[in-house]
Amino acid sequence: MTVKLRIVHTHGDRITLTEPTTGVELFAYVYAPEAAWEAPKPYLHPMRTLAGDIVTDYRPNDHRWHKGLQLTASHLSGQNLWGGNTYVHGEGYLALPELVGSMAHTGFDEITAHDGGAVIAQRLTWHPHGGALWAEEERRIEVHDVDATSRSWALTWTSSITNRRDEALLFGSPTTSGRELAGYTGLFWRGPRAFRGGRVTGPDPGGPWPMGRQAPWLAYSGEHDGADRRATLVFVHAPENDHLGERGTHPAHWFVRNEPFAAVAPSWAFHEELELAPGDTLRRRYRVVVADGAWEREQIADYLEEHPW
Repeated sequence: MTVKLRIVHTHGDRITLTEPTTGVELFAYVYAPEAAWEAPKPYLHPMRTLAGDIVTDYRPNDHRWHKGLQLTASHLSGQNLWGGNTYVHGEGYLALPELVGSMAHTGFDEITAHDGGAVIAQRLTWHPHGGALWAEEERRIEVHDVDATSRSWALTWTSSITNRRDEALLFGSPTTSGRELAGYTGLFWRGPRAFRGGRVTGPDPGGPWPMGRQAPWLAYSGEHDGADRRATLVFVHAPENDHLGERGTHPAHWFVRNEPFAAVAPSWAFHEELELAPGDTLRRRYRVVVADGAWEREQIADYLEEHPW
């Protein structure tokens, strides 16, 4: 039996989604603009398991612009829509506020809850520091598969970003700018402080550490403070996430860390820049599964087989 999730919209600020049988707030989607230095953009925080344990961090002291689960662009045609200091090759990270841009909410097309799920459909605009219109985004966050048996729930995040400039948008990362193993950009999750040193799992049992490598999914398991419980987040590419023209492949490379903090991003531009021509649209779709417990590789594979795209 499925239940209707409870959704509450605090206009101009956030949308919260609650599982009514337990009263657990699964997440808050915050779209009110915050500090300019942190590259204002919407984010999900706190995100919780069905047991009520938080699986995201917010404004940690090492990176104030890390906020839960959010879509970012660390290097975008010379601008920084990630937030904070900007990486410059040969000089490191510099305070360059004139390069820090933003993503702005313009409207919602749908905010609904139904039996076992919910939808948030939003329109946004992307801006460099000077405020010009660089891109328009259509974003859709769908919650589904809320399952008391597996103690898990899932969301699908779809973003379609259209270039509104008269020239190409170049998506990059610190690695495309010269820093090794720092390919973060795109969808980005920052885990809670307690998840430091957590376990990273990929689909290949004999595979190496997945930093900078390709795979259809990646999972991160951590242990909560204050509770004798663990949680697992599984990040999954949709089959069509391909900008190389080879259907069914997964060209994005994973950025993942468990030291000195927990973070995961299916990077759009880990090793090389991604170019988006004027008027063209970049579309990416991801699934994030939030589960109680430390799921093993076989359990993750079984779940994904039972919940195909």
